[in-house]
Amino acid sequence: TIRHALTTELPQPPKHPAKIVKHRLTVLLPPPLPGAQELAPVRRTLVIPLQNCDGCDRAFRATAPGHCRGCRNEPTATAA
Repeated sequence: TIRHALTTELPQPPKHPAKIVKHRLTVLLPPPLPGAQELAPVRRTLVIPLQNCDGCDRAFRATAPGHCRGCRNEPTATAA
């Protein structure tokens, strides 16, 4: 374990503690498990960016700029 590698048989007093830690972490620890490097990277989900509504300046998520749901559903004054 890491604790065992770092704390057993330390010289008294330690002259260069940082060098002791570096040496023990590189030499005394077991090698990494086989296959640890071959893990597939985690797939990230697609994040849809925030857009500002052209009508009311409300923020909403969409792939392209335009109107929010409230402004799209409202009947326009010119249509009435």
